[in-house]
Amino acid sequence: MSIQHALLTSLLEKPSTGFQLARRFDRSIGHFWQATHQQIYRELRRMASSGWVEVEAKGDDGGRKRKVYHVLPDGRDELVRWASEPGSSGESNEALMVKIRAEAVLGPIGVRQELERLIGWHEERLANYRDIEARDFSGPDLTRGQRLQHRVLLKGISAEEDWLQWARGTLPLLSELAPA
Repeated sequence: MSIQHALLTSLLEKPSTGFQLARRFDRSIGHFWQATHQQIYRELRRMASSGWVEVEAKGDDGGRKRKVYHVLPDGRDELVRWASEPGSSGESNEALMVKIRAEAVLGPIGVRQELERLIGWHEERLANYRDIEARDFSGPDLTRGQRLQHRVLLKGISAEEDWLQWARGTLPLLSELAPA
């Protein structure tokens, strides 16, 4: 995932100055996607050069002018393109979280299909973990090492079950139509 897509999502939620965007980013998307303020400003310049955002100078006469960034149609199109394309099966959750936030601001853009695909991938992974558990850890006389290995596997099983519970709860929301 590109930081540019996270920034486009944030700017669609609310046009902002670079400073405001960096502060908002730290408090929201920054919880699952890290970027320094320098990176944010550098990407804003690149996005302006690409025609994805425009910069509006605001400020009083004699006062310091602020640059407020707004997403242009090409930026919106790029975000839709990226959000609707499938990621890799083992893709980290960061990209998915940004795609869901993009759908929250843009309306249905195909994230449901991505989540359904990832649910299938996680179901297969969970089934594989359970097969390993049944095959390797069902006996009553496990060594200390085997019991420790089983604990590691149980953490993986728990993580997959938790992810699937979250995803299945999110899926119906992706079916709802966006408000007009």
